[in-house]
Amino acid sequence: MLPADLRTAEAEALEALQAALAAGSSGRWSVEFRFEGLRLLPVVLRLLEGLLADRTELRLLFPDAGATALARRDAPALADRIGSFSDQRRLQQEAPSAGLLLLAGASQAEYELVEAVCGGHAGTVVLLNPSLEDAAIGIGSVARQRRKGFLAGWRTAYALLPQADSALRCAYPGEWELYRLDPDGYRLAGRFEQKPDAEQQDLALSGRQEAGLGSNLRALGQMLEDLQN
Repeated sequence: MLPADLRTAEAEALEALQAALAAGSSGRWSVEFRFEGLRLLPVVLRLLEGLLADRTELRLLFPDAGATALARRDAPALADRIGSFSDQRRLQQEAPSAGLLLLAGASQAEYELVEAVCGGHAGTVVLLNPSLEDAAIGIGSVARQRRKGFLAGWRTAYALLPQADSALRCAYPGEWELYRLDPDGYRLAGRFEQKPDAEQQDLALSGRQEAGLGSNLRALGQMLEDLQN
């Protein structure tokens, strides 16, 4: 079932992330809350506190000095565990880092820096509400290289993605779940091994079992794109 509120979703995310981290000593994971108007800082600070109960080698990183300063101001007891992407990269140039890194709010503008930080880290990295793919380069060789390279290695520990008339949820080790918004609330519409694309979601929400012409054309386009690589 979908969580009733943000705090319930945070508890689910912490449990799912702990399960994902227990699955191996290193990895690349993502946690996403895509609520409109969400203030990410309080969420990630609470997640940091929850993870510290079981882990000591842990750092929370932000894209810039301003966001880092705000986090340190709001959580002074955790200030020594908070830094910026650039801070971490400078430390890595002296020696490779280990432990667990949480990267909050990484955007496409920090793509190269995030890739470098991850490349210099021997432990686990968790992206919190990342936006590393830019719609402006969603088509073409650059986008394909990113999806097949660095971005392809990430797995979802937790995701809760409300949409106009539906919602997607994934909590490791479970499958992706799609919920349809009905007059009496949300109802499960389908489960998927991988994150469903727009066509798969449309089919599940409408109850149709076979893809139409639009899906066939998209499949043909994907095949032609793959042949060009």
